[in-house]
Amino acid sequence: MKILKTIVFILFALMFINAGLDKFFHYMPMQTDMPEEAKKAFAAFMQVPWLLPLVGLMEVVGGILVLFPKTRTLGAIILLPVIIGILAHNFTVAPAAVGIGISVALFIINIWILLDNKHKLKAIFS
Repeated sequence: MKILKTIVFILFALMFINAGLDKFFHYMPMQTDMPEEAKKAFAAFMQVPWLLPLVGLMEVVGGILVLFPKTRTLGAIILLPVIIGILAHNFTVAPAAVGIGISVALFIINIWILLDNKHKLKAIFS
């Protein structure tokens, strides 16, 4: 079980590192068949010049922190608002089954990381 957990957490981290780096280097192709609402949301997102780099930085830093057991909880805390934003976007603007499934899976993995390290969170909430 520990090996499976480690593999899942590493893949989770690598997904966010990849997504964050893409926000800086734009190496993944853009989806062309987006719904009109998603195109409008993306255009609005691009109007704020610091927003995309900030989210990308949070994804890269959070993903790197999740890679290491000692900093995994901090990485999951950093990524939680990003994942909530992804969920909100997928449920409201672009409700494609694949996007919702992936975002729910990422949210569950993030909660799993936080629950797995709840002893580290007690100091924050006490």
